[in-house]
Amino acid sequence: MSVQERKERERAARERLIVATARELAEQQGWDAVTTRRLAERIEYSQPVLYSHFRGKREIIGAVALDGATALAAALRAATSAADGPRARVTALARAYLEFAEHNPAVYDAMFQLDGGLAFAQEDTPAPLKDGFAALLENLGDVAGDGVHPALFTEVFWASLHGLATLTRAGRLPPGDAEQRVELLVDRLALL
Repeated sequence: MSVQERKERERAARERLIVATARELAEQQGWDAVTTRRLAERIEYSQPVLYSHFRGKREIIGAVALDGATALAAALRAATSAADGPRARVTALARAYLEFAEHNPAVYDAMFQLDGGLAFAQEDTPAPLKDGFAALLENLGDVAGDGVHPALFTEVFWASLHGLATLTRAGRLPPGDAEQRVELLVDRLALL
């Protein structure tokens, strides 16, 4: 292995450590607790080392969001792969999405609530975000109904899931009715 390859590998490992530490700190104490000073202390590197990887907190949030999009896509695909039939797939997709949001609140915030400097639904949208949408579209495209563009249907279904996730986390929806909401969403939106 060349010196250059070793340095690149070490740099990538430092970057993964920064992102993982930011995520951990945000999950424990919220995103307000994530500062370059705290991150530098936790990973035992100087703040200039952090800035050599990321220009600031916004880019760190973006990196956490990209990791989250990858994890969400994997969770959706895993949940739907064992489902038998369109209704079971759509229901599994909805449950997996809501579970991801519930169990990864700081990551979910990085993905959808905070400014990580990421472009959505544009040509320069990063690949992990496109793949997250693709994981939804793969399971929703065939239940959109005649005359409805599958991507548009997927956007509406996703927006509904996001609304359920956000309102539930905020305590605005009673938690005991979560399963009924999923069933109602699947029954009303997906043409099965």
